[in-house]
Amino acid sequence: MLNLSQSACFDELSVAVPDFIRYPTIRKLAERVQHETLNAAASSVLYDPYNTSRSARVLDSLYQTPIADASILVAITHERHPKLLLTRRAAHMNSHAGEVSCAGGKYETGDGNNVVTALREACEETALPPNKVQLLGQLPIQTSKSGMSVRPIVALIAPDLVLVPELGEISRIFWADFETLLTQPTVEYSIEYMMQDQTATILTPSWQVDGETVWGLTGRVIASLLETGFDRQLEWYYRIQESRL
Repeated sequence: MLNLSQSACFDELSVAVPDFIRYPTIRKLAERVQHETLNAAASSVLYDPYNTSRSARVLDSLYQTPIADASILVAITHERHPKLLLTRRAAHMNSHAGEVSCAGGKYETGDGNNVVTALREACEETALPPNKVQLLGQLPIQTSKSGMSVRPIVALIAPDLVLVPELGEISRIFWADFETLLTQPTVEYSIEYMMQDQTATILTPSWQVDGETVWGLTGRVIASLLETGFDRQLEWYYRIQESRL
């Protein structure tokens, strides 16, 4: 297990300042995500006279947000044509086996806040160094199909980082082109689901990314990111397919 106190000091974590971001797509995203992060923070964070810098206020709001059951890292490459980091969970996992996800996992005693959870898990799963991450902010809580609260932490990473999947948990690392997510329509995806000892077919939106189907909680997180950053509103539904006689 990664010991973050030995591998990276959290005092070294940085927040990306929108004014210093040269690429318009990422700059707009940073502004919107940080605006939402600060608006959702407690008033004591927003108006602390000793914490006047935007970076300090964003960090404080992230650290003081109530702890979720799990946190994920929504990592976006800092480049002209950004990409979103995605993983496919190993087939032998007890939960969400073989599904596409953002790097992340459950809160552990000692993490202290959602940022530590997301960065610790991302490092364990993909070897992403926490001190190579620039935080943007957070997105609203999502609820997994098992009922867990999941907090997405949004961040920038360098496009040339070498990431390695931890094969005990992750079978593949791949990337979603951000422009494609912004412009392409979703595709309806059907899955078999057990309901009251009967199998039902559930229809839901999805994206097709590099041969993978992105749906479920990961799809909802991406939809939330696109709505927050770019006002792209997507209807995210789960509908039982009616049987045809």
